[in-house]
Amino acid sequence: MLEFSLEQFWKTVVTSLAIFLAVVGVVRINGLRTFSKMASFDFAVTVAVGSLLASIALTPSNLLSGIVALGTIVAAQRVVSILRRRFRFERLVDNTPVLLMADGAVIEEQMSRTRVTPADLRAKLREANVLDPSDVRAVVLETTGDISVLHGERLAPSLLDGVEGADRLQ
Repeated sequence: MLEFSLEQFWKTVVTSLAIFLAVVGVVRINGLRTFSKMASFDFAVTVAVGSLLASIALTPSNLLSGIVALGTIVAAQRVVSILRRRFRFERLVDNTPVLLMADGAVIEEQMSRTRVTPADLRAKLREANVLDPSDVRAVVLETTGDISVLHGERLAPSLLDGVEGADRLQ
């Protein structure tokens, strides 16, 4: 029903402000990486934090538990980030980037395997201001799910280190 007391209203306002301040504090301590999309686990953290914030705002009695959960999620993200950098842990938590297009030619089997449609690819080419697909050197489905379009005269091979199918480029 639509029952809502003045007490509930103020609890929700105070809880929402408190969790907002907690998020600002966590981002200031942990840095902008907290809500980046540099790796697939970063996206998972962003979704988890959003869900957690909504849950806390709607259940003011759980404010302290919510702040602890927020801190735990962000601390776990930091630990995974450190492990990725120092111990090559990315193989366990990251997807492998995949080449979808090489030297203007679409790689159909990669498109099919990664479930990227021709319409998705065309949209990304337009976003990258591609006027002619034959000018495209490479299109990569990144570990985050983003699609990168590389075009121009020369492509440094190091940009494709770790990209599945990069050997297809001439």
